[in-house]
Amino acid sequence: MLNLLELEQLAAFDECGTLSGAAEKLHISQPTLTRTMKHIEEEFGVDLFVRGKNKITLNETGKKAAEYAKKLINEAENAVSQVRAFSQSLRTISVESCAPVPLWLLPPALSEMFPDKIISSKLSLIDEIIKNVISGSCQIGILPYAVSNNLFMCSPFIREELSVCLPKEHFLAKHESLSFSDINGFNCLLKSQIGFWNEMCREKMPASKFLVQTDDFEFDELVKSSTLPCFVTNLVNNMDDILKNRVIIPISDSEANVNYHLIYLQKNKDLIKAAEKVSLKNDVSLINN
Repeated sequence: MLNLLELEQLAAFDECGTLSGAAEKLHISQPTLTRTMKHIEEEFGVDLFVRGKNKITLNETGKKAAEYAKKLINEAENAVSQVRAFSQSLRTISVESCAPVPLWLLPPALSEMFPDKIISSKLSLIDEIIKNVISGSCQIGILPYAVSNNLFMCSPFIREELSVCLPKEHFLAKHESLSFSDINGFNCLLKSQIGFWNEMCREKMPASKFLVQTDDFEFDELVKSSTLPCFVTNLVNNMDDILKNRVIIPISDSEANVNYHLIYLQKNKDLIKAAEKVSLKNDVSLINN
């Protein structure tokens, strides 16, 4: 019976065209490779090579054998990869969110509730989150709205409310609330990696330009020193010093007030208990409604 090592040597011989080239690629001796080719031919029970003086090449049957060898090697590598991924999935809880703030809250709760698990989290596009939850590669997805689908469960999580932060001397600073249309046209500071909020702000404020900052320190310094509007939500803490010279005005548009929902497969329902703890801790018990 042929083994994968022998199949790899046959595939290398096919790719290199010579025994010396294949032996060099595989870091083995040429006599060793010659013996392997002979054994492979014996196992197939048919002629695989055209033999000449001090040289052999694959005949048509040999090329077909090499083609199958490559397929088997790929299948074996894929099997190893899939088994490793499955093993990792048994030890990992993957969370994907459309926005960053829920990822500050849910993974720590999951870590506390499942100390033997690895918690992975990342920002993803909404369509990708739904696809990955359905495929099982993501155990919990976080969306900015409820989704009705018979392929997965959907539960309310927490609420995030967007506000604009204006310098106290800004002519709009005395308003109790503002709409996106009210601030459309003003250039604004914006953080990078804010998920769907980025697209929403650009869609709702097409006449505005955004100065996007990737570094938190630089963003905070610009907020303190510039007169450009910026944004904050009810779930962001420890901003008092940074915003002390600004007023925080809620944005009235319904799109700016988001009820996040968790999506998950029925088999992962026990994970949602951790989400209940997050909701109650943040005094936003949407999960129980």
